[in-house]
Amino acid sequence: MLKFLHHSVSILVITLLLTACGEKDKAPLTIPAAYDGTSFSANNTTQDAVRSQLEALVTEIKNGRNAGTIVEYATLLALYASGDPSLKSITTPYYAGRLEGTGNWLDELAKASGGAYTLGTPTGQGGTFGGYLFDENGLEHEQLVEKGLFGAALYNHAVSLMQGSMTPATADQLLRIFGAHPDFPNTPTAANAANPDKFMANYAARRDKNDGTGLYSQMKNAFIKLQAALKAGDDYNQERDEALVALRENWEKVNAGTMINYCHSVISTLSATNPTDAQKASALHAYSECVGFIHGWRTISPDNKLITDAEIDEILVLFNAPFNGTPASFKFATDPINELPKLTQVITKLKTKYGFSDQEVEDFRHNWVAVQGR
Repeated sequence: MLKFLHHSVSILVITLLLTACGEKDKAPLTIPAAYDGTSFSANNTTQDAVRSQLEALVTEIKNGRNAGTIVEYATLLALYASGDPSLKSITTPYYAGRLEGTGNWLDELAKASGGAYTLGTPTGQGGTFGGYLFDENGLEHEQLVEKGLFGAALYNHAVSLMQGSMTPATADQLLRIFGAHPDFPNTPTAANAANPDKFMANYAARRDKNDGTGLYSQMKNAFIKLQAALKAGDDYNQERDEALVALRENWEKVNAGTMINYCHSVISTLSATNPTDAQKASALHAYSECVGFIHGWRTISPDNKLITDAEIDEILVLFNAPFNGTPASFKFATDPINELPKLTQVITKLKTKYGFSDQEVEDFRHNWVAVQGR
């Protein structure tokens, strides 16, 4: 009996020792100072293709800003939906449905081109006004396409990559679709960087004071941590997931902070005494960017965003651009006293939702790339 007990105790001790060894603290993740870009280009065939498509689509759309120039719906549709991969293939079904088809945004944009827009009660199809192309309601569809697809296509693609089997190549792909480069130049200015920031990375740079603590820096740190965790293997899945959460949340905060920036700009311009037509057009352009930035996040999975679709819909109503109704965008320019307070409400909602401090909301007034000349 004693021999049996002794044998059992020995097995128990050995088991505990082995368990303790297996559960001992792993070495902390080693996070390098810089991102490894060795395979960056090779890993981004798909991402480069859809980025190029978006740039080509926007370039064609911008032709419609020229008075008398018509852009064709068939051309726009081909730039959006053709190719393998296509820009359409990474877009949320909801947003793709708003872009394609008779009476939807690409079609309405084409119909507005070649005409002239007179600010006021909607008539006709819209046209150019102050150097921008507006529909008859004073909304610039170019921004619904470009800025909307930053969320509905580029961010949507990013979160789809996060759901799959991730490798170090995935970090490269996420970085590319964000619009940044392993250099992390923190500027979209080609004169100041060999690989300037584009797409949402451009706006992250604008929102960042370049002091090492801003949204761009936080994105950079999360990308470096993600790559390190993926290289280190499954033992570091917790660190991987922490980095992914940081990427998603800060990506969304860049989007929100940029909307606050443009709301500030619109309020400042249209509350001035007797703004010119050029100033009114510029303000409606900035306002339309806001509509695109927020609308593109509609129907992104709730697991991958902080804001809810109900909250997005509330903001779109404040923007006079309900997702299921006719916009009345022109009113911000024709009736600023009554309409501009809605943009202040949007700023307050975004401040509360994302926990921005008063100082952050104030800082969002500025394009720090321009302020700092970088």
